[in-house]
This record gives sequence, C-alpha cells and structure tokens, in this order.
Amino acid sequence: MIKVLIVDDQELIRESLSIVLSGEADFEVVGVAGDGLVACDLTGERSPDVVLMDIHMPIMNGVEATSKIKSLYPNVKVMMLTTFGELIYVREALAAGAEGYLLKAINPKDLAAGIRLVHHGGTLITQEIAKQLISEWIHPKDQSTELKNQKNSYKLTAREVEVLNELSRGKSNREIAQKLYLTEGTVKNYISSIYSKLDVTGRHQAVFKAVEEGIIYP
Repeated sequence: MIKVLIVDDQELIRESLSIVLSGEADFEVVGVAGDGLVACDLTGERSPDVVLMDIHMPIMNGVEATSKIKSLYPNVKVMMLTTFGELIYVREALAAGAEGYLLKAINPKDLAAGIRLVHHGGTLITQEIAKQLISEWIHPKDQSTELKNQKNSYKLTAREVEVLNELSRGKSNREIAQKLYLTEGTVKNYISSIYSKLDVTGRHQAVFKAVEEGIIYP
C-alpha cells in the first residue's frame, strides 16, 4: 500500500482528494492537513510514503513545509499539487526537495499514476511546466526580470512580491486573500513584513518604492 498524506487549506479539496485516492486499491490516505505546520507533525506521526502538498496555505506554506519534511524525513516523497503554474513557484518547490509538481486540473487517474511514479523513485512535472523550464534554459535572458523580483536587495520573498503586485492593483486585504488563497490575517502579516523590509509606512509608499526599485512592474 502507498500511504498518502493530503495537505490543502481548502476542506473541499482535501475531502475530494481523499475520496478519489481512497478508491485506488493500492492507496491508503493516512491523514489530511490544512496547513504546512500540521503537515510536518502528521508526517512524523503517520509516516506517509507520499505527501500531496498545496503551496498557498496559512501558518506555513507548502514550500516551507516541503523543505522541513525533506530535512526531517528524507525518504518521504513530496508532490506539489496546486493551481499555480508560474515558474517561480516551481523553482522554489523543486529547490525545497519536491519530487513532483502537478496542477489541480489533472485527471484523477493521471494523479494516481503520478503518485505511483514518484513513490517508486521517479520525478514528475506537468508537460506544460516542463516546456516552460526548457524554454527558460534555452533563453536564459527571459528570466532576468523574474529573478530580479525574487532576489532583490530588500530580501522580499516571492509571496511578498506577489502581495505587492496585488497592492499595486488597488486590491483590499480581503480581495488579496481570496486571490491568493490566504487568510486576511496572513495577508496583513505579509504587508507588515513588506513595510518593514522596504522601510515604508503605507501601501502607496510601498508600491511606489517597489516600482522605483524595479521589484514590481504594474
């Protein structure tokens, strides 16, 4: 049996995946978690073979949780299952140790096959993402702006840059939370961190400075 832990902050997604995977004769869903911190604890308690990990979650996001799980339990396989196909997230996840990166639109049978592949030592990335990675490798100049955004002198994380982009569009905390699948409290924490790193006191100042420094391009 392949023991699977499902990690997603949306209960509907967790329950749906649990039902789908439990229908496979060789799968056992050993637990579900709504954030990365609980996922780390359950990995230690339930000893899953494969962890299906979302990226955007409160308390601890999927990339951070993946890094922690791989450091504590290196034999556990982690597959990212998310709605976000941007390469910045793919690179972060793979750098953290993930063995797979799939999008939630995947067919359930393909998902099950992917879990089996990763469980047996393989690595799996969706064809669309693989094409983007190959294109980036062939044309490295295409990634210069994105890398500048990710690794800027103010040490903003990829998530903070994403929140900054939403601030530049005039989005409220609630709208940002809905767009990025976060809680409003988590969004407020990101904004406070952004203010601190940019040494500003308000949204307009933060956006102006981010544009001026080339961190975002609204």
